[in-house]
Amino acid sequence: MRLKLDENIGQRGVTLLKQAGHDVATVVEQGLASTPDDNLIEVCRQEQRCLVSLDLDFRCLLRFKPADYCGIAILRLPPRPEPQDLLDTLKTLIGGLEREKITGKLWTVQKGRIRIYQEE
Repeated sequence: MRLKLDENIGQRGVTLLKQAGHDVATVVEQGLASTPDDNLIEVCRQEQRCLVSLDLDFRCLLRFKPADYCGIAILRLPPRPEPQDLLDTLKTLIGGLEREKITGKLWTVQKGRIRIYQEE
């Protein structure tokens, strides 16, 4: 899967996803840090990449219609996250990507759980 990791996901996350066989690009590598959400999601659409982010703004279905993109995965961490919480959540995402396509869907990913939104 072609993924774009938002700036709030570190190098350990990049490594984990690459080891799982995913094509990973990051906002930081591409000089897109602090770019407005609308610009970022448009870059993802143009590059045909699924966005992986901790930014809850991407859950706004009126603004970011999942069917228009290669997928949006929002990672949800506990209130006081440890570094391992992010890695465990990414492992849940990896498992989900092995079982199902994310294209056109919004996934909210927590450790051990994925909630999927897809228009009917």
